Amino acid sequence: MPVARTVIAHARSSAGGRCALRSPERSRTYRALAADVVAGAEFLRATGTVVGDVVAISLPDPVDLLTALLAVDLAGATPLVCDHSWSRAQRAEVLRTIAPAGFVEVPLPRGTALDALTPLSTPGGPDDVAHPEPSASDLAWAGFSSGSTGRPRAVVRTRGSWVGSFEAAARLTGTKPEDTVLVPGPLASSLYCFAAVHALATGACVQLATGDAAITTALATSDVVHLVPSALEPILDAIEAGAPSRLRTAVVGGASLPTDVRERAARAGVAVVTYYGAVELSFVAIDAEGTGLRPFPGVEVEVRELPGATLGEVWVRSPWVAHGYLAHATGPFRRDGEWCTVGDLAEVPGPGERGAPLVLRGRGDGAILTGGATVVPEDVEVVLRAIPGVEDVVVVGTPHRRLGAVVTAVVQCADRPGLRAHLERVARASLSTAQRPRRWYGVRELPRTPSGKAARGAISEALLSGGPAYEALR
Repeated sequence: MPVARTVIAHARSSAGGRCALRSPERSRTYRALAADVVAGAEFLRATGTVVGDVVAISLPDPVDLLTALLAVDLAGATPLVCDHSWSRAQRAEVLRTIAPAGFVEVPLPRGTALDALTPLSTPGGPDDVAHPEPSASDLAWAGFSSGSTGRPRAVVRTRGSWVGSFEAAARLTGTKPEDTVLVPGPLASSLYCFAAVHALATGACVQLATGDAAITTALATSDVVHLVPSALEPILDAIEAGAPSRLRTAVVGGASLPTDVRERAARAGVAVVTYYGAVELSFVAIDAEGTGLRPFPGVEVEVRELPGATLGEVWVRSPWVAHGYLAHATGPFRRDGEWCTVGDLAEVPGPGERGAPLVLRGRGDGAILTGGATVVPEDVEVVLRAIPGVEDVVVVGTPHRRLGAVVTAVVQCADRPGLRAHLERVARASLSTAQRPRRWYGVRELPRTPSGKAARGAISEALLSGGPAYEALR
């Protein structure tokens, strides 16, 4: 997915003096960014990086991270984007499990303007010295589909699986070279990383901002924003309160968007484009007009009926799907010939409803989509189950208006007073922000299936019914 050579081409064109990256602290033109990318790639190769290596990147500054991402790409390696906020133990487990060939945790050396304009390879030089020509089959990006605690699970994608979708994404979102694209979230999220790299491929300026104050300030100079549903309402609040804004389009991915939020955006002069996808599947369906989700260009969608169920499983046939998981990890991504799924559920179209919008109804494997992140319940349960006093625990998603769902833990325990505070301390220390339960319930005995397993479906149904099935854990 990274597009180092495209950035360098922009630098060598008349666009070289345009802004490529901007944060509240600093900015880089395309020419300056390309120089840094070339210098970074040369440093990586000089220190042992070879074509095909996986190189992990963990940097707190998003400008440094994007520069390193492109430098690894130019060197012919696969960048693995990590979350710099992980605890030391989490990071160690990721590095132990994935075993990358390199690890970038300090900014790479910066270059000079001349570096962006010199040839990328030595004429007649050996292949391991020249910057390799990019191919659609290159493993060009890797990132984490959920929290990394317990079972690190990194998705790896080919260059073609995302770069091939750029043209359609630009057309549907209206992104142009003269635009500034606001990226208001961590680049460890594939949603935000895609937004930044797609903008660079287009030749636009990437505005990096986190925190309400910085995001509000950035609205005055931003045309397009990529974000999760929970981040849109604060932006609309700021615009309605009189914050200067030239925002034209909000591209929203990761969960459903309430109808009234779309209407608020329209009143603020902001067009909303929503989409459904997954790290493993990339774009699946898109809604540019508020009429419902329909297949993204180049994607075929099929809802396969499940035995004894009223819902079906979403399968896609698409050129944009991922290559798979690194380190032979297992996860929700499955293949059936040319078709793939991550277990998402949807309503099965009735007779005569061919072409009807896709209506999603959650994950069949229990995975929780919360504010744009995918949380696998077992990754949370393995941490909580090890805590003294916890006999068993089931983690499910419960509805939330802005986030789509929140992580909810139902704990089987004999003595509940004071346990919640201890559970929350462990969660803060051992789980990523998205993985931490926001709702806690206690129960003397979890419902079980005939085989003795916790009945996850029955627990979810009881919580959704709104009845007093479980009492809040204190």
